[in-house]
Amino acid sequence: MSYRVCFVCTGNICRSPMAEAVFRARVAEAGLADLVEVDSAGTGGWHVGEGADPRTVAHTARMFERSWFSRLDLVIALDAGHVTALRRLAPTGEDAQKVRPLRAYAPAGGDLDVPEPYYGGRDGFEECLAMVEEASVGLLAAVHAALEGRVA
Repeated sequence: MSYRVCFVCTGNICRSPMAEAVFRARVAEAGLADLVEVDSAGTGGWHVGEGADPRTVAHTARMFERSWFSRLDLVIALDAGHVTALRRLAPTGEDAQKVRPLRAYAPAGGDLDVPEPYYGGRDGFEECLAMVEEASVGLLAAVHAALEGRVA
């Protein structure tokens, strides 16, 4: 059985597809590609069906659906607003506990938000990427530990 992770931001054209791509690469590097499924979505439908912002990656945007909670192990939010929206959407308390901010897995601590880079220039995307890459290391460790717990 796969461990399923979905990254969620506002429109699913910048932060969440970036996090999806980075984490998918980390999972592959760790040899866990057969055990971990990685996906992304947005909390709103503004960009559904559109490609990602060209400053991010090639991707088709979609909106997070309440029914997905039942098949996901972790729902990774890119900022506090997404955490709130997703926990409200969760059908059960157990599902709400699946929602975690990405930067909670970063070693530096501090602000848990990955800032929205859409309205800025390339620098904002580079800052976002650095935050995503940093937190992905801790997230991978947490997912690896969860997988080991399933086998034990």
